[in-house]
Amino acid sequence: MPWQQITLYTTKEHAEALSDHLSALGAASVTMQDAADQPLYEPPPGATPLWKMTNVVGLFDEGVDMAELLRHLTESYPQPLPEYRLEELEDQDWERAWMDDFQPMQFGERLWIVPSWCEAPDTGGVNILLDPGLAFGTGTHPTTRLCLEWLDAHPPAGTRVIDYGCGSGILAIAAALLGASSVIGVDLDPQAIIASDENAQRNRVSEVIAAYLPNQEPDEAVELLLANILAGPLAELAPLFAARVVSGGALVLSGILSDQAEGLREVYSEWFAMAPAVELDGWIRLEGIRK
Repeated sequence: MPWQQITLYTTKEHAEALSDHLSALGAASVTMQDAADQPLYEPPPGATPLWKMTNVVGLFDEGVDMAELLRHLTESYPQPLPEYRLEELEDQDWERAWMDDFQPMQFGERLWIVPSWCEAPDTGGVNILLDPGLAFGTGTHPTTRLCLEWLDAHPPAGTRVIDYGCGSGILAIAAALLGASSVIGVDLDPQAIIASDENAQRNRVSEVIAAYLPNQEPDEAVELLLANILAGPLAELAPLFAARVVSGGALVLSGILSDQAEGLREVYSEWFAMAPAVELDGWIRLEGIRK
């Protein structure tokens, strides 16, 4: 059947309250969308990540009187309603439409991410089986792409690896499939630990990968440390990362905006011989070799 949709243009401070009101008024579903192309990262445990500018989208049956719904929403919501748009949507297979947005993606020459509903385009390639889920990191953001392309160009065969800020486990799995002897994943979010473990099992590399909350991981040195997190934590963690990488080992950092790169490069230069920065869509990858 056809549907009716209301989109409210608001901010993160009001998004959850508006979502609750739409649900109370009988919405079949309520979703929140990025209104300004702002990336999100792994939140602290218990936090709900939202974009600064957020669209709250409510879906209603075709028989709902939207004028009456707006009247009730205006009366029940304690603040003035933000700008909104009403539209009618033709019936379609919503699950299929969502799935069509996620198709196999290639990184470098042979590394692929393949959703479960797709066939691997390159059966001879290195295929990571991964679906969108609760923990962020499906390869769609430039920061993840930068790390995957580095791994494709520098296969960590026979090396020990740490993936700091492992999220869905995508970088850890890529490293394992490319021949790493062991991979330690670390993340603040317990959901990310669960997602990493489940995705490692699905990709048949659970014997190689183990995920931990911070300060619970084994205290061992590695030949490669990957960290796709924010610039602030990257700066704070520099001494810890330096202590975890063996002499001659590699460091790969991402999650860095272009105006943050030089400052971070200087911080890490105390311990690492840093290579020139690599940029993609305004995001930076830094890499270096432990002195």
